[in-house]
Amino acid sequence: MKGIRQLAEHLDISIGTVSRALNGKPDVNEETRKRVLAAAEQLGYVANQSGRSLRQGTTNVIGLMIQSSRETVENSDNFFLTVTGGLQSVLLRHKLDLIMLPCPHDEDPYEYLKRMVARRIVDALIISETHRVDKRFDLLAKAKIPFVALGRSLSGTQHPWADLDFDGVANSAVDRLVAHGHRRIAISAPSSDINLGFIFVEGYRRALERHGIAYDPALVIRAKSSEQGGYQVADELLRLKEKPTAVILIYELMAIGLYRRVMEAGIIPGRDIAVVSFREAPRAKFLQPALTCFRTSLHDLGVELAEILLSGMPAYSQEYPRKTRQTIWPLELIPGESDSFQLMAAE
Repeated sequence: MKGIRQLAEHLDISIGTVSRALNGKPDVNEETRKRVLAAAEQLGYVANQSGRSLRQGTTNVIGLMIQSSRETVENSDNFFLTVTGGLQSVLLRHKLDLIMLPCPHDEDPYEYLKRMVARRIVDALIISETHRVDKRFDLLAKAKIPFVALGRSLSGTQHPWADLDFDGVANSAVDRLVAHGHRRIAISAPSSDINLGFIFVEGYRRALERHGIAYDPALVIRAKSSEQGGYQVADELLRLKEKPTAVILIYELMAIGLYRRVMEAGIIPGRDIAVVSFREAPRAKFLQPALTCFRTSLHDLGVELAEILLSGMPAYSQEYPRKTRQTIWPLELIPGESDSFQLMAAE
């Protein structure tokens, strides 16, 4: 069945009546509605969604923009897959579809988004990997396209976002390690200018100050959030004259590479160096000693993002009237064996 005209001709009723029956309009009697729906199913009729969207001025599609790079593909684990599961569970309530918009690694995210906005292929957007200064916030605001960001930005102080509690993780991890006797604590930070790195490092710096520990920039190692990045972090720390006794990783997958490098040097995690990690990566579950790490429900984070987005869209805002438009998403400390030892006072 090619379209609604052929379906109307088959039933020998007007196109308008068929259209109203398919769309559940109340001015069509129940017998006619059943007849139209039965014929549509029998003949394989599929609505022309592009034509309907053109008439209604909507696509019923939400876009999720991510950075598409080799690192993202190889090391993303289940992060975005799990988040999108939460997103879709909410969008399904409103018969909205979700599409991924992967920005190539060699293209400026702002220019990529400009192209997507010009094409009007989605009704609203979720952007991720926000930068310290991110022009995408202003672009979407000026284009009057509803959006929510997975991550804060100095550019989006008034716009909706949900972000993981990087500051809280840095503070809690430093508190835990200091309580175990550590004073020389290193951290990993992203090699890019993604904003979460600035938040994480600043939280770490403030936590050290609370404990009267001087901030040493040599202990902040910038690397990719991957196994290779973890290997690099460990290699650089081993080169320091005064080596750290503990390290906080911004991504759990990095622990695989870090474990490998320190053990090559005869240093045993959980005995000679304490390791605390951030976020859950399934492949890291098999490490020994088991990692102390911070975890959260990424599915629920996806639900939160979707509801924040819909609360700012006129067609759905009444269903989410009390939704907080900016949320710092908490993480829970899961104690492991990688930092459980107490450092002796002499160390």
